[in-house]
Amino acid sequence: MRVVYRILAYLIAVEVALQAAVMVWAVAGLGIWVDEGGILDAAVMESDDAPFDEVVGFMIHGINGMMVVPAIALLLLIASFFAKVKGGVRYAVIVLVLVVLQLFLGLWGHEAAIFGLLHGLNAFAVYGAAFMAGYRAANHIPSPEPLAGNAPQ
Repeated sequence: MRVVYRILAYLIAVEVALQAAVMVWAVAGLGIWVDEGGILDAAVMESDDAPFDEVVGFMIHGINGMMVVPAIALLLLIASFFAKVKGGVRYAVIVLVLVVLQLFLGLWGHEAAIFGLLHGLNAFAVYGAAFMAGYRAANHIPSPEPLAGNAPQ
């Protein structure tokens, strides 16, 4: 189960990198589209038509951030109870809390830009915590079990 824990933790780190990549891809596509004469207004934002191909990056970012990453973080927490990684539950909880915060910061970013800034910064925390959880599981040395005669009273 330690392997499952490690894979889930590293998968979250990979998802964070993917989130950044697809967002930059979408924003770059938006910039090119505007440079070519496209006009971004409320009508374009509410339209079902894709004004440029890279707009799919925004969709991937939304789906991953709202569903995929939180689901993996929840699976990591569940796996942490069985993985027998020292501090594994603590790291899984930290990752889950940071992911939930990330989700809310992303949603609130549509209301106030400062939350978008914090969303970007918190992504580093999610990545770091997930990577450390995976690293700790990969380099875990089980603590020796106390011998029957040496067990604390």
